[in-house]
Amino acid sequence: MKNDESITNKSLHKVLVTGGGGFLGGAIVRQLVDRGDDVRSFSRNFYPELAQLGVQQIKGDMVDKTAVEQACKGIELVFHVAAKPGVWGNYADYYPTNVVGTQHVIDACKKHGVLRLVYTSSPSVVFDGMDMEGVDESVPYPEKFHAHYPKTKAMAEQLVIKATGKDLMTITLRPHLIWGPKDNHLVPRIIERAGRLVRVGSGKNLVDTIYIDNAAEAHVLAADRLKKNPKLSGNVYFISQDDPVPLWDLVNDILKTAGHPPVKRAIPRKIAWLMGALFEFVYKTFRIRGEPQITRFLADELATAHWFDIRAARKDLGYAPTVSIKEGLSRLEQWLQNRY
Repeated sequence: MKNDESITNKSLHKVLVTGGGGFLGGAIVRQLVDRGDDVRSFSRNFYPELAQLGVQQIKGDMVDKTAVEQACKGIELVFHVAAKPGVWGNYADYYPTNVVGTQHVIDACKKHGVLRLVYTSSPSVVFDGMDMEGVDESVPYPEKFHAHYPKTKAMAEQLVIKATGKDLMTITLRPHLIWGPKDNHLVPRIIERAGRLVRVGSGKNLVDTIYIDNAAEAHVLAADRLKKNPKLSGNVYFISQDDPVPLWDLVNDILKTAGHPPVKRAIPRKIAWLMGALFEFVYKTFRIRGEPQITRFLADELATAHWFDIRAARKDLGYAPTVSIKEGLSRLEQWLQNRY
């Protein structure tokens, strides 16, 4: 991790990472441990890998206010990464973890005098179903959300911003499409559907992504810069590779790393959207478990451009991606080969 400030900050922080056993949370934990911080993880499970790193682990759920308070006791800095992701499910599946859980983190920080909070949000909180090309942090929330994940993440984001003050400095980050080795969401979903995937739309829509190590480094940089410059408190930042690529080219590149052929079939966006509406109706009406093959929200995401202006993150946080997409794909291929 190329972070000059990590040298001067070494061994100074007692840090909590919520969701420390997850994909992004685990990457943040590893970078913090590497630079000498005293790290604690709060997750629903125990992770042997974290134990090997000497990380203290507290098991608990974000909806348990007492457990969250216990996790924040004696901590100087919190990375709130834990969340309920996904494009499908009931509102009641998302609200407790994403919204109530975030309020518990805020309350616990204030109760125990934690001065800095870095919150992991998502660019989906501003997605309105249309192309988003080069937009910056001034773009507003949409009038209507088409999935519970972005809606509840937007609600949580607003809680964090509102809580910002003299007793709690915050920064909110919006990483887009995180991928890389140990990915337990995007990469597995693509590989598991190899041979069955169908391109939605023209395939020319550009999207931003972010390699896992870059995403983790951005979080650590945000915490360090917030300590150095409290005026950044309350700010929100998009972070990415700053290298928009055609979405379906990336999908094919990920398939290639696992030895699968590229996606060949395609359907128009409108057809996919109508299919999504039908699937949603059937799943809701008959209370079918699992996730529909397509939803309206997913159809819109797969067919539209969404890439972002990250000049604010470059300027304020000193963020710049250190691992390229090409290098990231090489690392992903090696990891997949070792895994399988």
